[in-house]
Amino acid sequence: MSAPVTAKRLDGRQVADAIAARVTERVAALEVAPRLVFVRVGEDPASASYVRSKQRLAQRVGLRAETLVMDADTDQAALMTTVRAVVEDDDVDGVLVQLPLPEHLDERPVLEAIDPEKDVDGFHAVNVGRLWSGLPGMVPCTPLGLLEICDHFEVPLLGQRVVIVGRSNLVGKPAAALFLRRHATVTLAHSRTRDLAGLVSEADVVVAAVGRAGIVQGSMVKPGAAVLDVGMSRIDGRIVGDVAPDVWEVAGSMTPMPGGTGPVTVAMVVQNTVTAAERRRNKV
Repeated sequence: MSAPVTAKRLDGRQVADAIAARVTERVAALEVAPRLVFVRVGEDPASASYVRSKQRLAQRVGLRAETLVMDADTDQAALMTTVRAVVEDDDVDGVLVQLPLPEHLDERPVLEAIDPEKDVDGFHAVNVGRLWSGLPGMVPCTPLGLLEICDHFEVPLLGQRVVIVGRSNLVGKPAAALFLRRHATVTLAHSRTRDLAGLVSEADVVVAAVGRAGIVQGSMVKPGAAVLDVGMSRIDGRIVGDVAPDVWEVAGSMTPMPGGTGPVTVAMVVQNTVTAAERRRNKV
């Protein structure tokens, strides 16, 4: 009996290191290092850890990076005042408000208060519109990171069938726009899609971004397909993705969880900051 086929590991840390090396060179070419400000509300452990990892990488590549931490009971007005003050500081090139915010805060007006040119998360409505219109703008980090992974490991996209499971504004929708730019044929599915298994089975590239552990099973995946696992859940203290372990025996290539799309997302934050700085300074 032959051993099960094991998919090629699409190591996100390897991709992130390559991005960091390129970004370091771009930072060195600037007269003044770009400045990135994170705004975090409360002490949610996951958010705090994520911001720390972003700040560490930002400082490693030569950015001036800092974090403003506000109390968990901060009200909407105080948060808006802080964000506007950071945005209006001409020395600041990039602003990132860490999501999710505490439940009593409305994230949309906060995100819209960020200057689109400094919106390194790419969530402002202007940047969303520019993305779908094919115009230059800031692009959300996780979807942009998916393309970086595909490019680094030479996963073909032109003419390929891409099925994205997940329709969020943060990943699914912008990822669809980016893959369309690469001339892929894109289907945007979600947890309520009828015959999800049948749809996924036709895909050359599968993006799983629902946040539901194991929603993509090995029986659903076409042999040899590339699988990009974005979703993350904690089960019995373990971090697991949206893709079940048995997919490794079917897929041609696959991102691990953890160590797959996450490190690349962090790297794209610093890359977006340098892009924002270059664009702003070229206008002067």
